Amino acid sequence: MKKFKIPSIPPTTNKCIRFPNNVIEDVENAIKGKDCTFTAFVVEAVKVALENLEESHSK
Repeated sequence: MKKFKIPSIPPTTNKCIRFPNNVIEDVENAIKGKDCTFTAFVVEAVKVALENLEESHSK
């Protein structure tokens, strides 16, 4: 399983998505004071989730 790390700001494309308010608050608290945007955090989390899903399917 790959370890999640908070990424720095990568080039991005806008995409509209709805999140529960508590998830938004949790992400904002996690990135507070870091060189990371909400979008960059979510993109990294999705990448890690997809890699973990792929690993679990290959077992």
